[in-house]
This record gives sequence, structure tokens and C-alpha cells, in this order.
Amino acid sequence: MIIEFHKVHGSGNSFYLHEELPNMTYNWPLTAQEMCDPSNENGADGLLIISKSTKADAKMRVYNADGSEASMCGNGLRCVARYVLTKLGQTKATIETMKAVLTVQEVDPMFKSMQTYAVEISPVSFDLTSLPMTYANNDRVMNEVIPEFAADIHFTAVSVPNPHLIGIVPIKYIEESQFQEQLSSSFNRENDYFPDGVNVSFVHPVDESSIFVRTFERGVGFTNACGTAMTASALVSAIIKLVPFGEVTVYNPGGFVKCIIEQSNDKVHLSLIGNATFFATHSGELSIDGEFFCNSINLHENEIEEYKELEKQAQQRIKDGWSRN
Repeated sequence: MIIEFHKVHGSGNSFYLHEELPNMTYNWPLTAQEMCDPSNENGADGLLIISKSTKADAKMRVYNADGSEASMCGNGLRCVARYVLTKLGQTKATIETMKAVLTVQEVDPMFKSMQTYAVEISPVSFDLTSLPMTYANNDRVMNEVIPEFAADIHFTAVSVPNPHLIGIVPIKYIEESQFQEQLSSSFNRENDYFPDGVNVSFVHPVDESSIFVRTFERGVGFTNACGTAMTASALVSAIIKLVPFGEVTVYNPGGFVKCIIEQSNDKVHLSLIGNATFFATHSGELSIDGEFFCNSINLHENEIEEYKELEKQAQQRIKDGWSRN
């Protein structure tokens, strides 16, 4: 049977996206490992599977490149939103994820004619049991220096619902990624702090209302962007007054997004706004052992070129911001 996988990305965070056919069973963890391998058309960061939902307009499942399943993916959710809304002929819908039903909607283009979507990021928790994380009998880690991790980085732990460790770092840790890679890798094998691993983001301000974030993703490694990490980083940056609440621009190695951080009493509402770019459609057959035999590839060259322009602009804005500091 011929099926389609769309090659998509949000902020340079790349995925294969497929709508699951009724009564068809595939080994999606194995498929993710096969299709996301760098030797396969440069691979991808993950696999997005869309299926029917009894709670929402559609259901999304997310498989990392190593085959593990993630509870949420903000960049992937935008791509799923585009697919589902286009199919339904709507501008707003709900998507069932592992831990929440989330609202998604089409919004005005963030750059030229670029397809842009706003997605809800929820639930949010600073309780260490939600990650989970264990550290010195603490219930929370909020903007703290943890000597066992680093002497000059303030860390915050938060789940959204993916587990994140957010570090506000000096520029030297952005210019050189080796320390972040070593620290993150240590947390994603057997360790005393994160039994299930954790996503680790290093954050540095660009200007008074924007930040730069680089993320080492659990089950993937360094990615161009991580939607939940960017949103969590914007939230933490607002809480510690690095940026104001409201709209925060978050730059990353793959471009940029807008995060809306709203707080009322003890409740926080988070929205992630960014591109959902479809740059290729692959048609072929999928074997039961997860190997995809591609018969044809249709490239969406206009979308590819438009995003290259955005990426170039974003990189220049980062340079301009840091040159003024």
C-alpha cells in the first residue's frame, strides 16, 4: 500500500509526519529510528503520527529519533495543526496529546506568506516530581546555582509537560557547546538526578525582550529548536525578570518563535507561535520492520527558500543584539 510521509519542520526542528490509516498497524518506534537516522535523507529529529481522537479533532503522538515517545512537542504540534486545520478547512481546532487536549489555531504570517500557527503549551509544573528530578530533598529548583552541575549557571527545573532543565548562562557557554553537551549527556544516562532523563537548555539574553536558546533534547541530542524548551525558557526568563511577561521573542539555531507568557494569580497560560513548514512529501511503502521504501519525493521549494530568508534574518538579529551588549 502506498502511503505518504510529509517532511516538515518548526523552527528548524524537523520531523516526518504521517496520518495513521484506520485498521493499519505499524511499529512506530522502529519506524522513527529508521526514518530519523541521518543516513536516510539527512534524517529528522522525530516522527509525528496523527490519528483519530475521541476527545479532540485529532490525536498526536511524538516519537523521538531513538524511538522513545515524548509526551509533547511544541514545534511538532504546529506542523500537526497545519495538517489537521487544512484537512478540516478550519482556522482553530483541538489536538489530543499524551497529557492534555490543546488548542491550536492559524494566525497571521510571521514572515512574508509563511504558514504560522499558535499552539497552547500545557500543563506547567515546577514540582520536581513532575519531571521527575531528585535534588537535595528539594520540592523545586528555581533560579539556583547547583554546584554539582556548574558554579556559574542558574538553573530552573520545569515540566511543560516534557521535563526541562533551564540554565541562564554566560555568553561563553553559548559560543562553545561542549560543556552543555557533556552535562546534558550525563543527565540522559544513568544518573542521580533525572531517572527518566531531561531536556537541557542554555539561555542568554539578546535584548530586553528576547532571548537565545540552545537545547539538547532527550532522545535526540542537539536540535535546531525545541518548542517546549523555548516556551519553558521564555517562562523562566519572565519569572526571573530577564524579560517582561507578555510576548517574548525566542531565537534558536534554527530561526525564531514568539512565546506569549501570561500569568494570572497562580495560573500560567503559555502560547507558542511560529512556522509550520512542509518542505517535502515522500510517497512509498512501509514494511512491518519500519523500513520505508520511497517511490517519489515532491519538494516544496518556495517554502524552503522562504524559510532560508527568515533564518538568515534571525541570525543577523542575534548578532546585532549581542554586539550592543
